[in-house]
Amino acid sequence: MTVAVGQHWLIELSQADPARLASPAQIEHALRAAAEAAGAHVVHAHFHHFGPNQGVTGMLLLRESHISIHSWPELAYAAVDLFMCGHAAPERALAVLQAQLQAAACQVRQLQRGPQAVEP
Repeated sequence: MTVAVGQHWLIELSQADPARLASPAQIEHALRAAAEAAGAHVVHAHFHHFGPNQGVTGMLLLRESHISIHSWPELAYAAVDLFMCGHAAPERALAVLQAQLQAAACQVRQLQRGPQAVEP
C-alpha cells in the first residue's frame, strides 16, 4: 500500500520565449505566480543568472515543498521540478508556468511521493 504525501512533477517546457528564459526577474515572477496559483506559500527564493542571453537556475522553497527551474534560452527550453504536498494544486502551477514562459510544448512526468508499507 502506498501513502502519497505529495505530487512530484518533472516538467519539460520547450519552444519557450528565449528572452523570458534569460531573465531572472521574469523567471522569478513566473515561479511566484505559479506558486500562488497552486495555493502554495513561498518561504525563500534564490535565483542565479549565468550572464547575458544565458540561462537561469532558481528555486522557490515552499511550505508545501519546492519549485525549481533550469533554463536554456539558446534551446528555448526549461526543466522544471515541481513538488507539492498538502492541498497545493500542481496542475494550476503548471498552467501558469507554461503561460508565463510562453512555452508552446510541455511534457510532464508525474510521481506520487510517500512511504510504502509492505503488507504481510
